[in-house]
Amino acid sequence: MKVLVAVKRVIDYNVKVRVKADGSGVDLANVKMSMNPFDEIAVEQAIRLKEAGVATEIVAVSLGIEQCQETLRTALAMGADRAIHVHHDGELEPLVVAKLLKAIIATEQPGLVIVGKQAIDDDCNQTGQMLAGLLGWPQGTFVSRLKLENGKALATREVDGGLENVELTLPAILTVDLRLNEPRYASLPNIMKARKKPIEKRTPAELGVDPTPRLKTLKVSEPPKRLAGVKVDSVAALVTKLKQEAGVI
Repeated sequence: MKVLVAVKRVIDYNVKVRVKADGSGVDLANVKMSMNPFDEIAVEQAIRLKEAGVATEIVAVSLGIEQCQETLRTALAMGADRAIHVHHDGELEPLVVAKLLKAIIATEQPGLVIVGKQAIDDDCNQTGQMLAGLLGWPQGTFVSRLKLENGKALATREVDGGLENVELTLPAILTVDLRLNEPRYASLPNIMKARKKPIEKRTPAELGVDPTPRLKTLKVSEPPKRLAGVKVDSVAALVTKLKQEAGVI
């Protein structure tokens, strides 16, 4: 079974994000970039399926600017077999990403598609669900446990009320959560080998998708700074502050 994994290039999670002075977006100049952490989990799960003899090939896909190839090299170093880069210099919205992935899936015909539940830059949490809707495939979102057997995926989802077990008929879309696994570090020999592996290049035009944005960012601003805490002398004083100042009771 072929497994397709989508990976996104984002600001490294250890970096403090800076907003541009004009509020038009996030400052990316001289900022460390890396693979979206949830996508790392998706790649790791695909590799584990291959190691277990369930998957036969892993195809990593990334969409965006030329530097996205660095993210694909990381996926190849971890254990992906092939990589596809859909080059586009502009912004790509979740619906456009889903349409591009649908076009690639039509060519690759994978038995399973694994993506991170969300990207840590925009936190949209939409691509996997939109892709499942466009394909008409079953979907398992926020997956924290997975087992494949008899042409079905048995997934445990993390929901507000606890855990939910679902059975999906393959092919299917999975969006993975933090507790599914712990991604491995790529070894130095594999990193060197990944540098030599070819990456197939495509464009939205070749895939028949119009990447024109439908959404417009009006303003980007940093969250307000937290106020310093205060100490109170009694429960009565605490209740008074919660009523009069915080307005929570």
